[in-house]
Amino acid sequence: MLPGESTTREVAVATRIYTRTGDRGDTGLFGGGRVRKDDPRVEAYGTVDELNAIVGLAAAFTDDAQVRGWLGAIQSELFFLGAELATPDPAHVKKQIVHLDEDTISRWEGVIDAISAEVPPLQHFVLPGGHPAAAHLHVARTVCRRAERRLLTLARTANVRPECVAYLNRLSDLLFMLARLVNHRESTAEPIWEPQLRKG
Repeated sequence: MLPGESTTREVAVATRIYTRTGDRGDTGLFGGGRVRKDDPRVEAYGTVDELNAIVGLAAAFTDDAQVRGWLGAIQSELFFLGAELATPDPAHVKKQIVHLDEDTISRWEGVIDAISAEVPPLQHFVLPGGHPAAAHLHVARTVCRRAERRLLTLARTANVRPECVAYLNRLSDLLFMLARLVNHRESTAEPIWEPQLRKG
């Protein structure tokens, strides 16, 4: 045995990414307890996690420091939201969870208003697309709407703070405006929906 070999092996075992505990289709919740992986609670925080990943993808496609800063803040907040949704008993881990509140929502409303003052007035329906970062932000917007729906489903059987739903509702608006802002600052034309009336 080489010097340090057992120590290296122990570290490798301790840091394995896989645990095998979910191989039968259940998962552990933050704060204790286990549920099926298709449980409404897992669907809710899993969709928030998916949204977080797509926001990160959008950030990777822009060099705009202000937009990247906003997207980083959104990712941090989504992490807090996911932790809250993954916790059936928030009081048990309340010191570890930062709750999104009305101040958070109001702050983003201010950003939406500032973006609205910068971009051209919206005169047509726009199609998702344009600059790659804008296109990814449109994808994020649609996933955000799905996350909101998953929260409403969870709220049928569990306690979900209204601020969580309101946050995602406002966030989808913000992501739409950020997509418009990116296209504007990158001088990329927004794809416009031009419906063709069916003849005959």
